[in-house]
Amino acid sequence: MSADTRNTVKTAASGESGTFRAQREHLAALHQLLVSNGLVTWTSGNVSERVPGEDLFLIKGSGVGYDELTWEGITVCDLDGRAVDGVKGPSSDTDAHAYVYRHMAEVAGQVHTHSPYATAWAARAEPIPCVLTAMADEFGGPIPVGPFALIGDDSIGQGIVATLQGHRSPAVLMQNHGVFTIGGSAEAAVKAAVMTEDVARTVHLSRQLGEPLPISDADVTALWQRYQNAYGQK
Repeated sequence: MSADTRNTVKTAASGESGTFRAQREHLAALHQLLVSNGLVTWTSGNVSERVPGEDLFLIKGSGVGYDELTWEGITVCDLDGRAVDGVKGPSSDTDAHAYVYRHMAEVAGQVHTHSPYATAWAARAEPIPCVLTAMADEFGGPIPVGPFALIGDDSIGQGIVATLQGHRSPAVLMQNHGVFTIGGSAEAAVKAAVMTEDVARTVHLSRQLGEPLPISDADVTALWQRYQNAYGQK
């Protein structure tokens, strides 16, 4: 832990709860994308993000409503999941997020939702097959299923890491639970969560008409590489 981080913790302990305010405001605003895209209900779901240059991350406070979420509803935690600054107790998923940050250095943002179509696949413990070019672009293959795990410790985080390490997909369907996504930023993880629900719905609708047609592994790889390296403004 750096000297700056030790000073941050000391400041938080003294009762001042405004460290990293700009990033906390940004993270609070990102949660509204979960609402506008229909990925969450009531107070479920959360977005987290690493604090650059520190062994800390930010996460939504437990049970805080989206209509009342401001920067003060975002809690600063260390990588062991302990709150070090904030006026709200952190999400019940904090230990899971912390485990992922400790074991996947490339991850800077995470999202958890119970979005309906994707969670329906999770309830069946069924991966979403890669039958859409949009899936090949974003996920590089099927969206995998992670193991069932109880909430409250880092068991979910262990399942996320075990499933996604070495996998192209930034999303995992945790069995009987919901969606967890990762990214190089909180925005990237939010995008992955939005896309997960979109393709889960489309593939479900396709299956009502018959068995979707597969895309070859070679074409999936070509599509994924093009999208990751050539799409958009670089």
